[in-house]
Amino acid sequence: MKIMLAMSGGVDSTMSAKILQDAGHEICGCYMKLHANNAYHEKNIQKVKKVGDYLGIKVHILDLQDKFHELVYTPFVNFYKEGKTPNPCVVCNRFIKLGELLKFAKENGCEKLATGHYVRLKDGFLRSALDLTKDQSYFLAQVDKSVLSDVLFPLGEYYKSDIKAKATQIQLLKEFATQAESSEICFVDDTYIDILKRHFDTNLPGIVVDKNGNAIGRHQGYMHYTIGKRRGFEVFGAHDPHFVLAINPQKNEITVGTKEDLKATSLRLENVNLFVDESEFDCEVKVRYRSPKLRAKAKILADKTATIELLDPAFGIAQGQLCVMYQDELVIASGFIV
Repeated sequence: MKIMLAMSGGVDSTMSAKILQDAGHEICGCYMKLHANNAYHEKNIQKVKKVGDYLGIKVHILDLQDKFHELVYTPFVNFYKEGKTPNPCVVCNRFIKLGELLKFAKENGCEKLATGHYVRLKDGFLRSALDLTKDQSYFLAQVDKSVLSDVLFPLGEYYKSDIKAKATQIQLLKEFATQAESSEICFVDDTYIDILKRHFDTNLPGIVVDKNGNAIGRHQGYMHYTIGKRRGFEVFGAHDPHFVLAINPQKNEITVGTKEDLKATSLRLENVNLFVDESEFDCEVKVRYRSPKLRAKAKILADKTATIELLDPAFGIAQGQLCVMYQDELVIASGFIV
């Protein structure tokens, strides 16, 4: 089978190529230029070409900067401007990696596209990876169900420690096995504020209010905060921890309160991506990538929105983050929190 592999220059994509080639497939690689950081790309392209030479495979360089800027980067910036917390990797996986790159693979005569994500497929469903500490099913939960028959995830049945151990046995790959993990958001070098400063004046001192609207402190500018944050603002005379409960971009104001005030027992979703035919079901949900699964009841509405009743309360629900619905290990739906 001819397979195109998304290559980054890291150990995961490199070992994915090796695994597929060892299984007898015809492999070609593709490195995507997604953002305007030439030094970043040059370093990674050198690694990808080394791997291509070692494995004897052709490596394509695909410039998707315009599409990435339109579909991922600009919404990322605008979400923070609106006081929301974006999830750019989710959007990138849907529209860029399993969208534009898949199209490119098909145009180049490939039957499948493979990536180095830690996730499994089962009967047309995304399934959690064997290595739950690296599971990336959350980040793929917005991809269109129709593309799953065209993709492969070679690392889904492996532990990350095993992949790194295999890489150390190959002379060329030893440096990849010991290099630092890449940033979750590829275009953010340090913090998201550094990105926002290119577009906005983020240092706009404002008022901190309590949940009754009383002014109780000061902050540095609303874009510095996300729901649940407990530092970086001042509450006059406070002895107990305070957490960000809400962000008002129009007033440049943040509302703070106790951890108990962060508790939520329901939420609403938009842009729901459904992998099942049912409109009402019991499930477990993750409201952030690192959050635990919570028992819930979901009701999917006709306009691709949903209501979620949480049987286990969540803390720090943030607008713009993805809520992923699971039944056991299977991803059955997802939607963005409103």
